[in-house]
Amino acid sequence: MLLENTPTLLTPRLILRRFAPEDLPAVFDIYSDREANRFLPWFPAETMADARRFLEERYLAVYERPSGYAYAVCRREDNIPIGYIGVDTDEPHDFGYGFRKAFWGQGYAAEAGAAVIARLKADGMPYITATHDLLNPRSGRVMEKLSMRYCYTYREQWQPKDIPVDFRMYQLNLDGEEGRIYRGYWEKYPHFTEDLGGKAR
Repeated sequence: MLLENTPTLLTPRLILRRFAPEDLPAVFDIYSDREANRFLPWFPAETMADARRFLEERYLAVYERPSGYAYAVCRREDNIPIGYIGVDTDEPHDFGYGFRKAFWGQGYAAEAGAAVIARLKADGMPYITATHDLLNPRSGRVMEKLSMRYCYTYREQWQPKDIPVDFRMYQLNLDGEEGRIYRGYWEKYPHFTEDLGGKAR
């Protein structure tokens, strides 16, 4: 793999770039949005200090590493972050995204996701996984639009919110090894498969 660190990507409507310190107000808007953060493993930001911690720990620190993919998603017309998208370079190459509620339902997640996945494939990442809470099917529809395949469902006592959550795990193999399924969650947590219109294994 020849992984890079968050190279700028362009789509018809979006700029995907690194977060910068001056994006702090936008980071606060994203991470303080209670609906947008309802199904995510952290509590919403309450203060600018909270937002600064998100910015520094989740983004600026990543940019100091040899490789990483941690994007601000911005509309071309103003280059202000409306959400984020990224993938972990370590297994299981977890792919995640989030957007302010005001920008839901406009296809931004799928558009940004397609650009990131194309770059990951070009850089040699073998596969990506993504998970969503069963109570958040909207996120699963994005995964399906990106050609990710449902593999199994597992139950985790989710931290720091300390609640039981059933997660659907999706995977997309980028290197042609279609039979590969990441089994880490399967082996660690109670699990089952669902019939999602014939997509379950």
